[in-house]
Amino acid sequence: MRKFKTRNMGRKFVVGGNWKMNGDKNTIHEIITTLSNGPLDPNVEVVIGIPAIYLAYVQSIVPDNLKVAAQNCWKVEKGAFTGEISPAMIKDVGSEWVILGHSERRTIFKETDELVAEKVAHALATGLKVIACIGETLEEREAGKTEEVVFRQTLPLIAAIGDNWDRVVLAYEPVWAIGTGKTASPAQAQEVHAALRNWLVSNASPAVAEAVRIQYGGSVTAANAKELAACPDIDGFLVGGASLKPEFVDIVNATM
Repeated sequence: MRKFKTRNMGRKFVVGGNWKMNGDKNTIHEIITTLSNGPLDPNVEVVIGIPAIYLAYVQSIVPDNLKVAAQNCWKVEKGAFTGEISPAMIKDVGSEWVILGHSERRTIFKETDELVAEKVAHALATGLKVIACIGETLEEREAGKTEEVVFRQTLPLIAAIGDNWDRVVLAYEPVWAIGTGKTASPAQAQEVHAALRNWLVSNASPAVAEAVRIQYGGSVTAANAKELAACPDIDGFLVGGASLKPEFVDIVNATM
């Protein structure tokens, strides 16, 4: 099995901000102003995940160096799916990205691995880029099942993604570290990222394993971002609460 010991410089660092169900127009304007003033590292791709109702507003005020993502979408183009939005709608307001499979969608809304894969497939078929989330609970980690869970969640994504890996970012988010203040140590995070990349060698392809960007998410802050960013298999972050604060600028700039 091929091992990847150093960062592939072809993998552009990508930082996502997941605002979840937070923000109003005034707050959003303040956040966008802060990010616009930055300055943000031009070598980092920045994607902000916005509540659906504000997608069009944010799309109208963001500078070119910020990309906008929806936080969810459904698996078909249109129809009788009250409360849902489709990838076509996301594209129609000018957004390019969608976050799928977040642990809150999996746990609160009972989304299965198979449903997440169906959503990913349709989003890609519609032309969106996808941040696909995976990660284990504290109970699963303590039971020694981290890799088993992460690989199980990733497996159906492989067929869903097909030849579209250039439009997919994987986000490893240990559920026990999301919004809890607990963070996987850089060594713990690197271990899972490296294991996933090497698993992809035989389950996807060596080319996919080397090229795919894998973000870390789970209580990332300005205080721990630089140490995490130094890990060779961590290609970015998916940031929750800190993405609503000025420190998000420092997280984006963690590789500088």
